[in-house]
Amino acid sequence: MKLFTDCNCVLCGATTSEDLCLLCEMELPRLSKNCCPICLWPVPTAEICGTCLRNPPAFTRTIAAMRYTFPVDALVRSLKYQSNFAIAPILANLLLKQFKISLQHRRPDIILPMPLHPIRLRERGFNQAIELGRLIAKQLKIPLLVDHCYRIRHTMPQTDLPWSERQKNVRKVFQCDLNLSGQHVAIIDDVMTTGATLNELAKVLRQQGAGEISNWVIARTLPDKNIIE
Repeated sequence: MKLFTDCNCVLCGATTSEDLCLLCEMELPRLSKNCCPICLWPVPTAEICGTCLRNPPAFTRTIAAMRYTFPVDALVRSLKYQSNFAIAPILANLLLKQFKISLQHRRPDIILPMPLHPIRLRERGFNQAIELGRLIAKQLKIPLLVDHCYRIRHTMPQTDLPWSERQKNVRKVFQCDLNLSGQHVAIIDDVMTTGATLNELAKVLRQQGAGEISNWVIARTLPDKNIIE
């Protein structure tokens, strides 16, 4: 919180004491309260969705700050592709607020940022998941481990592929050298679409002994349900 100086809202430009004015924050695209606790797909009964029942993912639950639509998508892209690091604290704070709402869950023992392949890291110059993870780990006083999980295969960006090809694209792309026996791990990432990448990493963490795996993402994409069924 900025106690001594005013600034301008990053979305509307209004003078405010925060990076987002109250009106813009209130109008951000929220997820439905009635959704699957594992993948956040909208479900009228707020129970586990049919997809997660038929094919249970390796992760335990997902927490997302917002829906991936305007203007959240623009904020994420500004950080990710334009290196606008001033956006990182805004997105991290939105996720922290959602975490506090979900305090019924056990706090993670460690936080792991979604790894980037070295080629992608050189192209972009930074890993947005690490930037977000540092801010969140500092606030929650939870260790952030950045050097123990690796993306060992360079793949096409998931956004360039149809939904049906995304799971195959990320198969066996991760490696981890941590002993996670019985630990609760939170994976930090910017956007969850199909969940294929998060699930592939979660499989590796399970093999290393993780007892619980929570996805912590800034935004969840909710496309036409017919696309994924």
